[in-house]
Amino acid sequence: MTPSYSNCYNNQLRRSEIYAIIETGGKQYRVNPGQTIDVERLDVAEGNTVELDRVLLIADGERVIVGTPTIGGAKVVATSQGEGKGKKVIVFKYKSKVRYRKKTGHRQPYTRLVIDKIVEPGAAEAKPKKVRRRKKEVTESGA
Repeated sequence: MTPSYSNCYNNQLRRSEIYAIIETGGKQYRVNPGQTIDVERLDVAEGNTVELDRVLLIADGERVIVGTPTIGGAKVVATSQGEGKGKKVIVFKYKSKVRYRKKTGHRQPYTRLVIDKIVEPGAAEAKPKKVRRRKKEVTESGA
């Protein structure tokens, strides 16, 4: 018996892997935790974390949260892997019969990010609880 490809496709859609669609640098990216992406240059030092708060959509298989236009309180936490330059683009201007030629190049700078986690709205950050210690009672004798 041959496998049904429609069932395979449906099983891929029902994965419980969480993903988000974020916007940065005027472009939109679909990101998963652990994924590496190249975005327009950000002013972040290598190894530092950055919070991307322009989250347009969060989905995890069963439920989908869509922003209008963004989801308030949601963010994507990523770690910077440094900066680089993209592939060179050649710009060649030419006018016929007047001996006009101009050749220039451009390399777009980018920042490489590794997605650490996707924080949904209302999800409380894991903050350590403050432990209050009772003050020792001081008696008249000082003991």
